[in-house]
Amino acid sequence: MDIKKIRKDTIGCEDKLFFNSAGSSLPPKPVVEKMTEYLQYEEQIGGYDAAKHRAGEIERFYSETAKLLNCKPYNVAFAYNATDAYARALSAIPFESGDYILTSNDDYISNQIAFLSLQKRFGIKILRADNLSNGDIDLMQFEELIKRHSPKLVAVTHVPTNSGMVQDVEEIGRFCKEYNTWYLVDACQSVGQLPVDVEKIGCDFLSATGRKFLRGPRGTGFLYVSDAVLHEKLEALFIDMRGADWINADEYKIRMDARRYEMWEFSYATVIGLAEAIRYANEIGIENIQSYNEPIVKLLREELTSIKNIRVLDKGSSLSNIVTFNKTDIQLGEMKQILSDENIYFSVSLKENAIIDFMKKDVDWAIRFSPHYFNTEDEVRKVVEIIRSI
Repeated sequence: MDIKKIRKDTIGCEDKLFFNSAGSSLPPKPVVEKMTEYLQYEEQIGGYDAAKHRAGEIERFYSETAKLLNCKPYNVAFAYNATDAYARALSAIPFESGDYILTSNDDYISNQIAFLSLQKRFGIKILRADNLSNGDIDLMQFEELIKRHSPKLVAVTHVPTNSGMVQDVEEIGRFCKEYNTWYLVDACQSVGQLPVDVEKIGCDFLSATGRKFLRGPRGTGFLYVSDAVLHEKLEALFIDMRGADWINADEYKIRMDARRYEMWEFSYATVIGLAEAIRYANEIGIENIQSYNEPIVKLLREELTSIKNIRVLDKGSSLSNIVTFNKTDIQLGEMKQILSDENIYFSVSLKENAIIDFMKKDVDWAIRFSPHYFNTEDEVRKVVEIIRSI
């Protein structure tokens, strides 16, 4: 990896300590240039003709995403964000009253709310697998819950937003295949920092966003849709003329590819921007990104752990670029102000964002740092020394 070139492409990293790629990362310069150029083209000839003339660039989104995920372009649908992609997948599952959803204690807040909404409206039952003492999902119990309850859907977040853990989505995928259960993976926080291979995971749906570790524009995301889903003709609850043809007054015919999960209207400037962000990551190589990040994040965790009154909250046998911690002798407001005054960019996780996890950890808030491959060890040491001095 050419870190000098990467930092040169990352204009916003020079004048600040940016540790918030799990929130919304810094797009590389080529992403901004592609989007700006496309918008200027729209300015000249209008959106319809711009999209028609740049169809090849738009199609690149599907081929680059397929390369990223180890699937085919026809398995990929564009979405406005990860929650949008997730909701479309969730709406395609043919639930009936009394069906079970099996998930984890650490699934994303919006996913948990969606499950509760299904429970409230349709009588769906929610099961959550326990965690082991080290934070991992109890896989033995997980398999037992599948065997006992035959859930209509298994839904797991690969990397929870409130914790640095990496959940074992591949082993869970083997359970789902063995017991013939639909499987939805939220890869919002893993795509862009870790290899995500849908063939190895064995999922039926996988949702992700563009703005986080992929370093794409906000308002972008995608949904992976498996061949099994396409073959079974599962479709989102609400589809439009993008996803289906209206063939007579009372009948429509769905598309045979994943684009049945898209809506007709979206910003092609953002599609091209996301395509460029994924191309940029693919060119560097996700494995190279992961290898570069690992020692930086390891250093950050170890140094934070060594500071008095700092409690690093991440649990799990496998950890990611998300580092969460709490300072026990200071109020959240004061902590935020100090970090902001030092020009450190970060996120805050609150108890209401992760009720089950934070109740177990007995905390009301956590600072979340999420460095990425444009960061350096020197930056990590600067941030640690600032925290040490508080």
